[in-house]
Amino acid sequence: MNPWKVLVADDDPNVREIIRLYFEKQHIEMVEAQDGEAALEMVEKESPDIIILDVMMPKMDGYEACREILKRYDIPIIMLTAKGEEIDRVLGLELGADDYVTKPFSPRELVARIKAIFRRMQPRKSSEEQEQTYTFDGLSIHPDRREVLVGEEKIMLRPKEFDLLTHMAKSPGTVYTREQLLEQVWGYDFIGDIRTVDVHVKKLREKLNPYKKDCIQTIWGVGYKFEAER
Repeated sequence: MNPWKVLVADDDPNVREIIRLYFEKQHIEMVEAQDGEAALEMVEKESPDIIILDVMMPKMDGYEACREILKRYDIPIIMLTAKGEEIDRVLGLELGADDYVTKPFSPRELVARIKAIFRRMQPRKSSEEQEQTYTFDGLSIHPDRREVLVGEEKIMLRPKEFDLLTHMAKSPGTVYTREQLLEQVWGYDFIGDIRTVDVHVKKLREKLNPYKKDCIQTIWGVGYKFEAER
């Protein structure tokens, strides 16, 4: 049985029921909310492991709920949206969401996205790679603890930000295309645009540049690489 508790916030009871029925088959515990304000209350009351937020909800939309939740908690968020415009998908990622699913969606796909996030959150302590620490002139990455330190100061990263940084730091100087990073870091055939990578790189730079400027470099027309002295 999966020991996961998932909060689903959507104003459409039919959508919540479809998700609930599929979750029951997967032995995933589900709690629900009908709007953004109720979602905030349920986060405090139920302490979910992951949150699915519909964008278009009354009282408080999914974007605002995402922003408010991440001010207080470090919980993975998947945005659920009927909007097809790129800017709408990117906005959720820029606010800190870990992923998005566009309506109409397959419950099977939604569960696959949830499982992928949980796999990335679980350190494989038996792996030699997980036990290794990557150190670059004051910047240290600890996969076993999922921590990034500059000196003694801990840099707070979202799960996918950490995964992206660690993946590139394992091979300094290697140039990755956006498509390669989607496949190797996100762990599934991504349905959507490659700007997901750009958004996460932007967030990483915002958090790292005050301490370690330009360690993630853009290779124009190709992608990105991690470059720092050991």
